[in-house]
Order: sequence, then C-alpha cells, then structure tokens
Amino acid sequence: MDFDLPESALAVREGVAAVAAKYDNAYWSRCEEEHRFPDEVFKDLGDGGWLGLCIPEEYGGGGQGLLELAVANDTLCASGGTAGTFLYVTTPGFGAMTLVRHGSEEQKQRILPGIADGSIQFCFALTEPDAGSNAIEITTAARRDGEDFLIKGQKVWISNVERADWMVAVTRTIPAADALEQGGTRTSGFTLFLVDVKEALAAGTLSYTPIPKMGSNILHSSQVFFDDVRVPAENVLGEVDQGFGVLWDVLNPERILAAAGGVGSADAALDVAAQYARERVVFGRPIGANQAIQFPLAQIKAKTEMARLMTYKAAWLFDQGRMCGNEANVAKLAAAQVGWEAADQAFQTLGGMAYSKEYPIERMFRDARIAKNIPVSEQLVLAHIGTSMLGLPKSY
Repeated sequence: MDFDLPESALAVREGVAAVAAKYDNAYWSRCEEEHRFPDEVFKDLGDGGWLGLCIPEEYGGGGQGLLELAVANDTLCASGGTAGTFLYVTTPGFGAMTLVRHGSEEQKQRILPGIADGSIQFCFALTEPDAGSNAIEITTAARRDGEDFLIKGQKVWISNVERADWMVAVTRTIPAADALEQGGTRTSGFTLFLVDVKEALAAGTLSYTPIPKMGSNILHSSQVFFDDVRVPAENVLGEVDQGFGVLWDVLNPERILAAAGGVGSADAALDVAAQYARERVVFGRPIGANQAIQFPLAQIKAKTEMARLMTYKAAWLFDQGRMCGNEANVAKLAAAQVGWEAADQAFQTLGGMAYSKEYPIERMFRDARIAKNIPVSEQLVLAHIGTSMLGLPKSY
C-alpha cells in the first residue's frame, strides 16, 4: 500500500496554493458580504488549468482525475475560501466529471474545452420541494415532442444557476408508478439532460428565484421553474430512461468533493484559531498554552487528517472505476462533522471577537454548518452506513 500522493496531485496542491495565496480571508469575506462571485479566483483557476484537471488532454484539460480535483478543492478551501468548494462542485464536478464519463463525443467537444479554460459554468438540478432527499420520487417530467424533449416541473436549492451556461437536469421520462407497472424498478425511468440555461431563460421557459440564505453567498441557491423547456435529443446524457446509473456518477463525486471542501475548511478555521491562540496573551501567557484551548484544537486536527485520508481514498477508488459509495459517504460524514467542529471550536477560541466581522470565523462558522445537511443530510448518510455497511434493516 502506498499512501503517497502522486506527483500530479502534489503539483495541483502547489499550483492551487499559489493561486489561493493571492486572496486572503478579507477578500473572501468581502465576496460574502457583497454577495459577489469570486470572479478573480475563478479566472485564475481557469487560466492555470486548475478547473479542467479531470478533462482529457484532447479537450484542453489536464488528463487527471477526481483525486486531483479533491486535492485542488481541499487546498482552495484551506486558504480561507471556505465557500469556494462550490467552485469545484458545480462546474468541474457536475459538469466535467459527468461529461467525461457519460457525454457523447459531440457533447464533449462542444463543452469540455470551455470548462477547462473557465469560460463555461454549470449547475445541477435534482432536489425538488416535495421529494426532498427522496430522489426516487422526483416529479419533474420530460416528454417527447418530435425530435426534442419538453421539461416541466420545479427544483429547489439549485446553486449557481444565475451564472451557469449549462445545467444537468434530472427528470422522469417514466413516472415512478408507471415504471413499476411496466416491470421496472423504482430507479427506472430517469433521464438526465444538458439544458442550455441562457437559451431557456431567453425563451422564457426557464426561470429562477434566489433563496435568501445565511451563508455561502458567493453564489445564489434558487428555486427553478421549468415551463416546457425545450431540449434537443442530442442533449441527453447517457440513455433515455436509464439515467440512474449516470446520476450515481454525479452524486458520488459531489460527496467526495464536498468532503474535500470540508477538510480544507476545517484547516482554515484551525489556522485562524491557532494563530489567535499563539498571539493572544491573558494572565501572562498565550492562551494556546492552556490545555483547555490547545487540546480541543489538537483533537480536531487529528480528526481532520483522518477525514482527509478517507476523502482521498474515495476519490482514488472512483478514478480506478471501483465501487466507492461507502467510502464517499463516510468521507462526507466525517468531513462535514470535523468542518463544523473546527469552526465551532475556533469560535470558542476567539471568544467574543469571533462574533466580530474583523475576523473571518463568523463567516467560516456559517459556511461550515450547511455541510452537515448538503449535498445529503447527515441522517441519510448514517442510514446508508447502517443498512449498507452494517446490514441493519431499513426503516422504509
């Protein structure tokens, strides 16, 4: 067993760290305060080739894999840009990873070069108001209309739609009840589409309403409405009615990249806390000398390294074409928990000053909390571990 990162991943860590070093905590806090996308960071990442890492070289990418993307996201978030994980989840994750595995040659040639250079952005539309986390029960439907499909329905908590050029939209081309009656399974009848967002917005068939939220305001999260959005058949991802396998190749990378962002964010919060604990002197000594301050931070650092190890393992398994669902779920659970613990303990370390916007902890605190709920809730991850890994009975 070799736990050394490959040279490709080490080069990614060095390159992304060089980009991230140009943007301090104050920059990320300004973006959050102004509800502004970090255009400068995204451009630098695109110019440096750090967005197209998993894209084959013939399409302008780096010819690497999910492991390198995870390392890049980890490094970016560890720099203090804790909401920056969305930059890697939305476009390289939802866009590039999905197209590389399931896109047609025409789709790859049309879109991948733009992802690689940062000129194209993506979003992903799965979650619905009534279905919640039960993806099987989504009702957004796509029906044939000549050579095209028309999509009708509603999605919620769709991030980055306001900037996206393309959307990966998850639909039902066969309703769940009909799929069972036709001898299929609950996962039959899914179809994933590439939706040209700007074209649909201009046609008036796609609309969205941003949801005011407490954190991660470098991009919007929105309700999205499909009113017979027209999509040509050549924009199907994979096969019609057979999209659930494609969906898993979206969800597992999403969880792995979210985990990478979690461990990076934990390190960002720990760095702020440790620096403050070294410099803040009370009762004649740095507060970091007190075990009540030092030991909780050390404990969280240990948990961070363990979560990072599982995150990189899950990414490596995905790149090898092996089953990685268990590892992706464990990584996501552990990383979200330690990201939250790090932000919470950093808050406690700074005391009352953590409440001040003079320090970035209040932002990191808000960014960290949502990771326990997205892209999948902690309870559902635990249910997967209990039933799939421990063999315990399902409650449904």
